[in-house]
Amino acid sequence: MLDQKHTHASVWLDDRDCDIEAFKRHIDQETSKADYPLAEEIAGNIPVYDGDAMRKAMADEDDARAVMAEWNRSFQSGPGIVAIRKAYADIALVDAVTEELSAIIAEEEAGNSGKGDHFAAAGANSRVWNGHEKLCVRAPELFARYNANELIRRVAESWLGSGYQITTQVNVVRPGGKAQTAHRDYHMGFQDFETLKGFPASQHALSAALTLQGAVAHSDMSIETGPTKLLPYSQSYLPGYLAVLQDDFRDVFEERFVQLPLAKGDAAFFNPATFHAAGENVTNDAHRFANLMQIGSTYGRSIEIVDRSRITRSVYPHLKRLLTDGVLTAREADNVVAATAEGYPFPANLDIDSPLSGMAPPSQQDVMRQALAEDWTFEQMDAAISEQDGRKRSH
Repeated sequence: MLDQKHTHASVWLDDRDCDIEAFKRHIDQETSKADYPLAEEIAGNIPVYDGDAMRKAMADEDDARAVMAEWNRSFQSGPGIVAIRKAYADIALVDAVTEELSAIIAEEEAGNSGKGDHFAAAGANSRVWNGHEKLCVRAPELFARYNANELIRRVAESWLGSGYQITTQVNVVRPGGKAQTAHRDYHMGFQDFETLKGFPASQHALSAALTLQGAVAHSDMSIETGPTKLLPYSQSYLPGYLAVLQDDFRDVFEERFVQLPLAKGDAAFFNPATFHAAGENVTNDAHRFANLMQIGSTYGRSIEIVDRSRITRSVYPHLKRLLTDGVLTAREADNVVAATAEGYPFPANLDIDSPLSGMAPPSQQDVMRQALAEDWTFEQMDAAISEQDGRKRSH
C-alpha cells in the first residue's frame, strides 16, 4: 500500500486543501512602497504607476527592465495587480476607438444575436467578443494607433515575454448592472471543480503564468460605476482555482476586496488567478466602458499541427466497433478519445459558440464522448464535428 498522504498532499489538490484561515492569513500581506519604488503610490495594497513617468522610463532599456521587474514581481508574488494612470495619454484616440466599438455594439445588438457572457445574463450589459479583430477590420489605422502603445507591450512582456497574443473583449456595464461573482479567469477559471481536481498542482501554478488580464478604461470609472473588485495576494494561493468556487471563500472576497477608481485612459493589469469580479453600477446614468484584454503566452501551443477533426473521423467507426465488441473497455475507449480529439474548447468564436450555459462551449472530446455514449452513426458524428468546425472561425 502506498503512503497516500505523502503522494497526495503535494500534487493533487481538492477541497481538503482549501483552508479558509490559511487563506485569510495569506491575503493579510501588505504592500510596501519600498518594494515598488518606481510606483507613484500604493492604493488599496496595489502599486499605481504614472503613465507619463513610465513612458520616459521606457526610452531607456535599463530603466524599462527595472519597471518590468517590479511589474513581474507584483504579478508573481506581490499583490498580483498593477495600475497605470494615463496609460493612454491621447484621450481623443481613446474616444475615437470608443466610438467605433460603440458602433459595433449597436450593429450587433440590432442583429439580435443574443450573445451570452461568462458572468452576466445576455442583455445585462453590452459585450463585444473579439473586439481586437473587429476594430482592426473596421478601422485599421485607428487600430494601429491604439495598439502602438509602448506601455501595453512592456506590461505584457513583463509577465509573458515576447511573442504574446492580444485578444480584447469590450464590456459596457449599464446603470443598474449587477456585480459579478468572485472568480479567477482563463484558463483554469473557466473549469468546474471536478475538472480542476484532475490537474496536478504544478498545472494550477502554471495556468496563471499563461495569461495576463487587463482593462483599459474608456470612460471615467468612479467607485459608484463598479470598477473591478480585486483581492490582492489571492493569485498566489495555490488551491485558489478550487477555493474561489466555494461560498466561504467568496464571502471573504466580499469582505476584503478593493476597488480602484479609474479615469479614462487609465489601465489595470493583473494575474488571471487574482480573485476578482466586476462591481455593481449603482449610478443612474453612467455607462462603465472597458476594453478588456486577455493576453496569451506564446508558449501555450503544441509543437505540431494535428488535424484532430480528421483523425477523429478516421478512428470513430473503428473505435465504436471495438467498444461494442468488447475488445476495448469503456476506459480504454476513453483513452483513445483523449489521444485523438481536441480536449479544450478554446480558442472559440464566442459570438457563435457563446457560453449561454456554463463557462465554455463543448470540446471536440465532449462531442466524441457523446457520440459513443449515444451510439451515433458515423454520419451523425461527422455532421456534429463539421458543425463544430464551422464555428471555429473569427467572423
